[in-house]
Amino acid sequence: MSPAGRHAAAPDAGRSTHVRLVVAAAALAAFVVFTALGGWQLQRRAWKLDLIERVEQRVHAAPVAAPERARWPEVTEATDEYRRVRLAGRYLHAQATRVQAVTVLGAGHWLLTPLRQADGSVVLVNRGFVPSGWRAPAAVAGDEIVVTGLLRLSEPGGGFLRRNDPAADRWTSRDVAGIARAHGLGQIAPYFVDADAGAAPVPDGDGPVGGLTVIRFANNHLVYALTWFALAFMVAGAALWVVHDARRRRGAAAVPAGERDAPQA
Repeated sequence: MSPAGRHAAAPDAGRSTHVRLVVAAAALAAFVVFTALGGWQLQRRAWKLDLIERVEQRVHAAPVAAPERARWPEVTEATDEYRRVRLAGRYLHAQATRVQAVTVLGAGHWLLTPLRQADGSVVLVNRGFVPSGWRAPAAVAGDEIVVTGLLRLSEPGGGFLRRNDPAADRWTSRDVAGIARAHGLGQIAPYFVDADAGAAPVPDGDGPVGGLTVIRFANNHLVYALTWFALAFMVAGAALWVVHDARRRRGAAAVPAGERDAPQA
């Protein structure tokens, strides 16, 4: 090769090396990120399986006393949600609230009625589903009743793309604090209770229907983890192919032109 050719090839070789370094760094970064995401999804899967097992145990356990006023600040999703509880008191029917709902029975409302307990504390009870247009019977103060059901945490704000409108008494989520303010209930438990099917029934005609709590947790974390790991190995494989191809090209370029063009014996 002439001196001029060697001088022309040197910048090209430098640029080629720089490009390969950039590609290698990008591939390494992508591999690390994809692998980390895969590992994170495996951790999420372990957490979800533990959650499902914990909830299953709570749902099928014998009911325990609902958290008392002193314990309200300690109630959390991890320690209490979906726990089967029991509480006693008298319904405040005049202050019931309807919350929009879609269930296996169709579209309608959840009927949330405050329950005043013997110590004066109030807990919202989701007595169940009522269809649109359902007419409640005349509110009559009844005897003390016992309710069993699943403890649920408040759903503040509203539903998906729909906000609660307390002024118009339109509710799309079971926002305990918001409902308490709207109805002047004062201090109230930070949770509500989804009543069991047929729990302490009262003569309300065709409603409400309890026991419709949907307990379903999406668990696609293993699929997500495998996807991230597959992407990581695809990036690694592509990077190895680029390195191998670059070496092959350098080896071919190092062979003198006369030898490359010479006829084979």
